[in-house]
Amino acid sequence: MLPSGLKETQLRESNNNQKVHPQPMEESINQNPEAMEALISNLFGNISSLKSAYIELQSAHTPYDPEKIQAADKVVISELKNLSELKHFYRENNPKPVCVSPQDSRLAAEIQEQQSLLKTYEVMVKKFQSEIQNKDSEITQMLQKIEEANQKRLKLEKNLKLRGMSTNEGSGGDNGNLQFPDLTTELFISTYETAAKAVHDFSKPLINMMKAAGWDLDSAANSIEPDVAYAKRPHKKYAFESYICQRMFSGFQQKNFSVNSESTTVMADDDTDTFFRQFLALKDMDPLDALGTNPDSNFGIFCRSKYLILVHPKMEASFFGNLDQRDYVTGGGHPRTAFYQAFLKLAKSIWILHRLAYSFDPAAKIFQVKKGSEFSDSYMESVVKNIVVDEKEENPRVGLMVMPGFWIGGSVIQSRVYVSGVKVLE
Repeated sequence: MLPSGLKETQLRESNNNQKVHPQPMEESINQNPEAMEALISNLFGNISSLKSAYIELQSAHTPYDPEKIQAADKVVISELKNLSELKHFYRENNPKPVCVSPQDSRLAAEIQEQQSLLKTYEVMVKKFQSEIQNKDSEITQMLQKIEEANQKRLKLEKNLKLRGMSTNEGSGGDNGNLQFPDLTTELFISTYETAAKAVHDFSKPLINMMKAAGWDLDSAANSIEPDVAYAKRPHKKYAFESYICQRMFSGFQQKNFSVNSESTTVMADDDTDTFFRQFLALKDMDPLDALGTNPDSNFGIFCRSKYLILVHPKMEASFFGNLDQRDYVTGGGHPRTAFYQAFLKLAKSIWILHRLAYSFDPAAKIFQVKKGSEFSDSYMESVVKNIVVDEKEENPRVGLMVMPGFWIGGSVIQSRVYVSGVKVLE
């Protein structure tokens, strides 16, 4: 029989030599449903996180953002690594010790899943907000197109109204064959050029009749605008063009063009169609034919009043030796003399320019340049080309305004002026 001390020593050594083998993972998980449930919750949490990261990656492509793409790509890779670790964890059947209870692990997995879902919703909200902004932009563009279409429709309706004009307002022909221009700035500029040419054309017979009557043209030019330093003597013709414009454009800024009569048609302030209709009716019509049809029309009253202002009694008496033509005009007639017909072409060009100016909304506005104003090519144009300005001297000054200028919409039609005291290149 062994001594008791030796027996206890052998028993301890026998116990120490025994090995404890842990159960395989499958067995432990199968025997512990809560651990299996925690593992599955972790798996679903990682899948939700991967889904969220993938949506973030897609979102970073529209619009294209390299930094967001790189960050989202890292998150996707991280979540894939997490799934890989779970897979190896399960296959090795050797789960790491868990410090927390299975219930806490399951709760943490549910929280992670809800956070991933929340992140997914945030990504979707951003995506929807981006789509809403795109739709708002599309709506704005569509509204602009609708506005443009309405403008075109109104223009077409206006043209249709104009096509329905009576033959009394037309040229006497078939209105269906008439071509009606669009109301544009280009049309106004073209009409302005026609008026400027008409002023120049009428100045020729006026000067010729002065010469034939023995007028001193130098004195006449000086009486129109004194102390103008002309570069050349022939340039004094611009004084007579200036004289014509001063009288023909007087009252242009008024809607009735200073035509005061009981027969004057009263128009509404916004009746631009009426002005445009009057422009079209007379544009291609011989002025004498128009006055033959209705000598007391607004145009007829305008012609009579402007003739009496432009050709004063002394001038007419020197031209014709009497005042018979003047008396005939004063009495309400329109003589068929060559001189009066030349005047009617001038009067028509100014009248239809006025009708066209008030066809716009807002109306084209006339502006004039006073003598002595500093020349500025921003709103002035020299009627003489190739002028030379001495840099050592003061800025050139306006000697004569030959044609007024206009503001129309956002455009400026330059006033035509004669610049005083400059040299001209040959």
